[in-house]
Formats: sequence, structure tokens, C-alpha cells
Amino acid sequence: MDLTFTPEQELLRQEVRTWLEQNLPPVARPSSTSDEAKAFDLEWQQTLYRGGWAGISWPVEYGGRGLDTLEQLIFLQEYASAGAPDEGFRFNGLNLGGPTIIAYGNEQQKAQYLPPILRGETIWCQGFSEPGAGSDLAAIRTRGVVDGDELVISGQKIWTSYARFADYQQVLVRTDAEQLRHRGISWVICKMDSPGITIRPIGDMAGGDDLHEVFYDEVRVPLANIVGGINNGWKIAMGQLGFERGTAFMTLQIELTRVVEDLIEMAKTTTVDSGGFAIEDDEYARALGKLRVEARALQAMTLMAVSRIERSGSPGAEGSMLKLYYSDLIKRVGSTAVKILGMSRLNMSVKSGRWPHWLLWSFGVALGGGTSEIQRNIIGERLLGLPR
Repeated sequence: MDLTFTPEQELLRQEVRTWLEQNLPPVARPSSTSDEAKAFDLEWQQTLYRGGWAGISWPVEYGGRGLDTLEQLIFLQEYASAGAPDEGFRFNGLNLGGPTIIAYGNEQQKAQYLPPILRGETIWCQGFSEPGAGSDLAAIRTRGVVDGDELVISGQKIWTSYARFADYQQVLVRTDAEQLRHRGISWVICKMDSPGITIRPIGDMAGGDDLHEVFYDEVRVPLANIVGGINNGWKIAMGQLGFERGTAFMTLQIELTRVVEDLIEMAKTTTVDSGGFAIEDDEYARALGKLRVEARALQAMTLMAVSRIERSGSPGAEGSMLKLYYSDLIKRVGSTAVKILGMSRLNMSVKSGRWPHWLLWSFGVALGGGTSEIQRNIIGERLLGLPR
């Protein structure tokens, strides 16, 4: 394996680094889930668009930069190193909704929905999970009934990030009640201000309120909003989950290395029960060293996945390996940080205490995009060839 970058790739790296140095926002991104945070994210997306860095992996014909996966990795490495703003409200449209429409949508859908995402004009959310289905996506019961040239949707979704701020939702509905499991499901674009939609925020244990329940009471959606054809949604959803568990997570994987280094710096100035600094304690030093090695191992796994995607042209089950390893690792980072701080100094106000918030937040990350149990099943069946 050749782990060196070509001269052309290094030129791209320098181009990205220089542009970020000149264009990063002068103020930090608001940490709250609010209209102010949404406005910040959209303004930053508009800046990226004007600079030619919007949709870096999207094909040029759809307004993107057209970077291959390795070039995308270079961009994200520099983006994370520069401390550029999290994707926040922009994540779903850029990494899930948009790429799915590019892969499976028709030309009318691409022309209508892709440019506003890149220009920072629309926010998207994802309507997959349901209260009675858990991680079993094939058990969804939200139904869509064809009525003329419209689809009438009734049911409920849960754990929908940014729903009350979103303009559009990518929603899975059962459009053929006679079919079982993964058959008879459609992938639909739904306007979030449509009559019949009710949105209820859900507070989480990390102090956030970006999750929501979404209720549909005979919501009418044009049949033209079905992507990939009616009853073909399972194939599309699986393709999208490949994005979500693979390349869409690269930013978080890269940022984790910086977070571990921040934790090591904290250990250099935090005293523990022994009287010295945490970094001088053998037990904590070993734990921190292990976290540093594991974070770099995650980067190596990411490079492996990138190499595979470059060869095959699409993400595969390796994305589940990355998702599982990342989910477990961020929990260990949070628990190590809290142990170092100790109860006497632990700020349990999760909104102002970085490390308590990180620990609590990590449990939600382990659920989003498919639980760790689901990832283990995928790895066992699709990579190891184990029986179901």
C-alpha cells in the first residue's frame, strides 16, 4: 500500500489550507440548536459555494467540486485541522439527501433539489426510524396511499434531527401493504411545511433538543417526489446508509484525533488524587496513549475504506466497521476524560462542561445510523460470511 500523496494531491492540500485560512468565520458556530445556528450554517455553506468548495464530492455537472474519495479525505483533513465549523444543519442534505438524489433521482429531481442544497438555501432531515421499529428499518409502518397523482402519508417517525428547522425530509413509507418486510417501501421527498405534519422536539440526556418526533396526518405529496420509483425504496435506503456509515462519517473520524490530543493537553494541567498531574499517573498515561493509538488506527481504517471505495466505486460493509469502532472509541474518550476530572471538579452542567457533554452525547452517536448491534450483524454476515 502506498500511503504517500502525489504532487497534485499536495497542491490541492495547500489550496484548501490557504482558502480556509482566508475565509474561516470570525466567530464560533453557535452551540445551540436554534435559528441563529441554522443561519450560521447556511451562511457558511454560501461562503463555501462562492469559493468553489460546496459539495466537494458531488459531480461537477450537479454543481459540485468533483473530487474523488482520496481528494475528499485531503479536504476533510485540512478542514478538521483548521477547526472549521461542524456541518450541523448542513449534514443531511450534503451527505445523505443530495448524494442519494444524484445516485437514484431523475433529472427533474436533480435540477429542483440539488442546487439549493449547495447554495445554502435549504435544510434537509431524514425520516427513517419509527417508535415500533427500532433499528429494524424493514418493520416501518408509516404508510403512503396513492390517490391520483399524489401520495397520502399517515404515520409517525422518531429521532429526526433538525426536523423543526428543515425545509425537506427524505422519508421512507410503506406504499404496498401486501408486501412484507423490505418490499413495498418507497423513498419520498416531503416538504416539511405540508399540511398535516406535526413536529414535537425531544430532549436528550446531553442537553440537546435537535431530535424530534414527526407525525403525518394524511400528508399529500406529489408522486413526482418518489425517488427511484414506487416500491423501490429499500434499495435506495441501503445505498444511502452506505453513505451515512462510510464517507459521511469521515469528518467525525478525522476530528476525533484532534479531540484526543485536546484530552491529553487537559491531562497535563489536571491534578488527580495522587497529587500530580494526570499525565504523570501511569494508569492515566497508559489510557491516554491507548486512545491516541486507537484514534490513529481509526484513521488507518478510514484510509482502507477510501482505498476500497476508489476501487469499487461505492461504499460497502466496511462502513459498518468504521461506524462501530468510532462509536465505541468516542465512549472511551468521554469516560477517560470524566475519570481524570474526578467528581470534585466534574461540571455536570452538560451544556457548559465539554467532557461530560461529550460522554453523554457519545451514547446517541452509537444509536444514530444504526445501533452497534446492527453494525455487528452487518459485519458478521457481509464481511465474515457468518449465518444470519
